[in-house]
Amino acid sequence: MALFGKVVVTLPQSCGTSSQWRHMATLKAISMRLKAVKNIQKITKSMKMVSAAKYAKAERELRLARPYGVGAQSFYQRAEITQDEKKPNHLIVAMTSDRGLCGSVHSNIVRAIKAALPLKPPGTNVKLIAIGDKARGILGRLYKNDMLMHFVDIGKRPPVFQDAGNVALEILKCPFEFDVGEMYYNVFRSVVAYRTTVMPINTMQTITEGGKVSLYDSVDEEVLRSYREFSLASLIFFAMKESACSEQSQRMTAMDSATKNAGEMIDKLTLKYNRQRQAVITNELVEIISGAAALK
Repeated sequence: MALFGKVVVTLPQSCGTSSQWRHMATLKAISMRLKAVKNIQKITKSMKMVSAAKYAKAERELRLARPYGVGAQSFYQRAEITQDEKKPNHLIVAMTSDRGLCGSVHSNIVRAIKAALPLKPPGTNVKLIAIGDKARGILGRLYKNDMLMHFVDIGKRPPVFQDAGNVALEILKCPFEFDVGEMYYNVFRSVVAYRTTVMPINTMQTITEGGKVSLYDSVDEEVLRSYREFSLASLIFFAMKESACSEQSQRMTAMDSATKNAGEMIDKLTLKYNRQRQAVITNELVEIISGAAALK
């Protein structure tokens, strides 16, 4: 009886090609990522083109809207109307919109407000009004108990004077009687630059106590009240237009940068994919040559 027999061991087919399957899996992952980045690049490129068209329109409309704000500000400056920061009740209006993907346009408004609040005199009662969902989302979390009201559906369409009039009407009807008012908004400078600015919102008492208001003829309390209501709507409309133009320019710049970054990533992934594919082909050639040499 034979103690030892002939043993034949059959190896699995994938045992000798584990490296090949590993490389194939890596190739598939790189290919999927490359496809995803190309789709993102198409989206950002399309958004850049849309933002460029909207920016051109917003800049044209801003030129027509600037006299509303410049005229009201000029009157208050020449009448030497100033606010007393020591008074207790302060109102802050944050001018943003509902849309994002525009760099730090909205976050700079919130950052400026956060930096200004600790500088208020001790015991100051500060209330906030958020224009736009972006300001409401951030300020609502940080200062939930100090929010008076907020406005949404801002930035989805180009702002018109009726929008500013509605906001001004709600501020005038607000039960909170403030002594000092401030509005934070972005001023458009160029395609790549803007400046976060603070604009005073004067109360009726502040305007009446102005240093040189009495120099204007035929100005009584009713005329000042009417002018204050109109100037408030004009200043809000001016701030909306400035902020909208700044937002569109920054969105165009952000999408341009995102498109360029996606292009660089596509180049790197394509190079990595080609190198990995070349490695797979090289391994296959090595296995074919080794098998042919073993048969000789």
